[in-house]
Amino acid sequence: MGRRRCRATAEARRLPESTNRHRAEMREGPQGDPRREEERMKHSKRYLQQAEKARGDEPLGVDEAIAMVKQTASAKFDETVEVAFRLGVDPRKSDQQLRGTVVLPHGTGRAVKILVLAKGEKVTEAEEAGADFVGSDEYIEKIKGGWMEADTIIATPDMMKDVGKLGKILGPRGLMPNPKSGTVTFDIGKAVQEAKAGKIEYRTDKTANVHTVFGKASFSEEHLRANLIELSREIVRARPSAAKGHYIQNVTISTTMGPGVDISAAALVDATKL
Repeated sequence: MGRRRCRATAEARRLPESTNRHRAEMREGPQGDPRREEERMKHSKRYLQQAEKARGDEPLGVDEAIAMVKQTASAKFDETVEVAFRLGVDPRKSDQQLRGTVVLPHGTGRAVKILVLAKGEKVTEAEEAGADFVGSDEYIEKIKGGWMEADTIIATPDMMKDVGKLGKILGPRGLMPNPKSGTVTFDIGKAVQEAKAGKIEYRTDKTANVHTVFGKASFSEEHLRANLIELSREIVRARPSAAKGHYIQNVTISTTMGPGVDISAAALVDATKL
């Protein structure tokens, strides 16, 4: 085995440089930009065409980035527009974790089905506010049995002793009611109306990113801009006091099936001050 390796090494030394380079390219991709070659292997031709449009040497301004992300939306359905903030926080420390909610001025473009877990007069309040499903013990049993048709679950505080038993079911799906997100409250009417109007929840993940949605590709550029600015304003407002240094480091927006478009973080922060 050792002799074979020696012969192979000696042969490689005798081969022309171009041949050895070709063999290396077969293993590692063409010299120059291995990331671009990897991208070509992973994505469709349509995606690559859109990626060429979006790729630039510098991040774009807010208006330019939104115009670009709309241009890259070419799927046959109305794609969701998403944003990812890279933050200068340490999510391992409890005093540097972000979690909150914001009501987007033009909504998310998505029809949200809401379940309210409540009893007594709060049932009527939830129904009048437009909740899709309202009940208490019967829905808790249905969830235990696998029912999961609600996109948002709101509960009154007195229901939480029973709702808490659903933690292993609702937690992984991001549906567990929580006071910090405004989904555990006695003000059921307001909570339902905000959820219907486009209230979204954001939080930092383990790598200090906040990833959420802020509209649909069918939205006008003005509506997407207003939603993004309002969300960014909330992220800036929620900056932990313990966070040091550069706070918003990178911002990228994209559609469901499209490539990422980088936005100038400085330009975005400046826009939140207007």
